[in-house]
Amino acid sequence: MNGFGIEIDHVDKGSRARTGTLHTWHGDVPLPMFMPVGTLATVKCLSPEEIHAIGSGVILANTYHLHLRPGEDVVEKAGGLHSFMNYDGPMLTDSGGFQVFSLSAQRKLTEEGVLFRNDFNGNEELFTPESVIGIEEKLGADIIMSFDECIPYPAEREYVERSTERTLRWARRGLLAHRREDQALFGIVQGGAFPDLREHAAKELAAMDFPGYSIGGTSIGEPKEVCFQMVEDAVRFLPEDKPRYLMGVGSIDYILGGIRRGVDMFDCVLPTRLARHGTLMTSRGRVNIRKAEYREDFTPPDPECDCYACTHFTKAYLHHLHMAGEELGKRLNSIHNLRFLIRIVEGARKAIREDRFLEYEEECLRKYGDSRGF
Repeated sequence: MNGFGIEIDHVDKGSRARTGTLHTWHGDVPLPMFMPVGTLATVKCLSPEEIHAIGSGVILANTYHLHLRPGEDVVEKAGGLHSFMNYDGPMLTDSGGFQVFSLSAQRKLTEEGVLFRNDFNGNEELFTPESVIGIEEKLGADIIMSFDECIPYPAEREYVERSTERTLRWARRGLLAHRREDQALFGIVQGGAFPDLREHAAKELAAMDFPGYSIGGTSIGEPKEVCFQMVEDAVRFLPEDKPRYLMGVGSIDYILGGIRRGVDMFDCVLPTRLARHGTLMTSRGRVNIRKAEYREDFTPPDPECDCYACTHFTKAYLHHLHMAGEELGKRLNSIHNLRFLIRIVEGARKAIREDRFLEYEEECLRKYGDSRGF
């Protein structure tokens, strides 16, 4: 496919971790990478220029929410997402499947698709593999996701089998419906916590020859070891020359654990959500900037960070902004938290090239702790 693909330049000797470059129609991005989430065509509180400045490549937007407002037709008339939000870097849209299943109070699943009620106007709507592809084509992101059913955890094997087969049928339908040559459509590997079903789904999707693959149905409440096993059970059967994307992962231990197992792409709302509530992810651990102890703390938010917030302001100032309800506080916190995670991934790329990724992962986990710390 012209304009899209990956080049893998090094694989760590002690793991499946790998570095390379993702080529898209809106620029090249180093792998592995963390993607900020811009649900409604905006990363909350931040401008496109600030996103570039923190070292981000791809921004993720949400098909379901953009369909509800402003609507894909509006975005298409604006020239697509890149023009609409004035972002000249690569973009990705998910299929909205997770939101349909988790946010819609009334929904009905059939072989055709999912019938749900529009929360804004009360109308019933039907999302099908074909209609979702149509929405994503109008939105115009570089990378788009197939429509799938997000399987809950835990779930009975019989249900997971039926759901996985339906998702595979939907993947093929979406692939047949996809028309734009300047978009890369990813297949999504489901299969719950059953290794043979994950293997089956990965092999079937690989045979369909998607430009890339996502690993779905993780980070929905399952134990960490189960999540990593699901990742391994998928990655082992996915092509080496295609990108792999673990959806909805944003803590250090999960990102590094995914990289170790051969995943290239990650996204999550965690860093910006924490930021808006006054929590910083730092080299000294979690910092709740609301605490009174920071009222006269004139040191940088994180002395090891090179972001705009940390090189220009103090904890005392961020504390003041948050306590005063000033939006700049959320903005600066978000800049820092995203840059913090991106720096972790930058360090992972360096460690992979030096064949010391496992040491780097151990160092990070010893320093920062597990997901409970962030």
